[in-house]
Amino acid sequence: MEVTAQGERLASDLGRALADLTFVDLGTDEVTARLIDSVVGWAEAQGWRVYRRAPSVLPLPPPLEQRHSVLDVACARPDGPPVVVEVDHTDRARTVQKLRAEADAGRIPIWVRWGVGRFTAPPAPVRMVTVEVTRRAGPAGHGRLHSRIGDRPAPAHSTGGGTVATQALPIPLTDPLPEAASGSAPGAAGDAGKGT
Repeated sequence: MEVTAQGERLASDLGRALADLTFVDLGTDEVTARLIDSVVGWAEAQGWRVYRRAPSVLPLPPPLEQRHSVLDVACARPDGPPVVVEVDHTDRARTVQKLRAEADAGRIPIWVRWGVGRFTAPPAPVRMVTVEVTRRAGPAGHGRLHSRIGDRPAPAHSTGGGTVATQALPIPLTDPLPEAASGSAPGAAGDAGKGT
């Protein structure tokens, strides 16, 4: 199956898997963590090897260019190119840059965007899965709280065109080490802030 068609199919499948996700009054970091856990569960259900905070091919900006960004989720598949997923609640140019670099390296990039809506589709071959939530002001000093109840419509997906003219390459990750049994990728350098 062509890589572009695989990306569209996988984004649609992940969107269906996330459609039933519900929660009430979670903070921003909690929603992001919940979504990452759900992506990991979806990937593990496919029988793939799954890595959290896996090294990206994209270096960090100066002065940290000797270190690499990390991916929220990276999946090694026995029957196709690796799949990489980033989860964000904002429209981050750095995320698009990272996912396009991953696509250039032969991986299938999926961007899970969550929020109250107005999602702008990224350029191909990056696929977007959206998760709409409601938000309200939390207690003083605690920021906004986000909810997603069961009667929300299924997430929409980007199905923009484009092709990836690279060959399918295995993701350059080693099997998890004993200390990485908690789900962290070995040797992953932390980015400044969330997954840059």
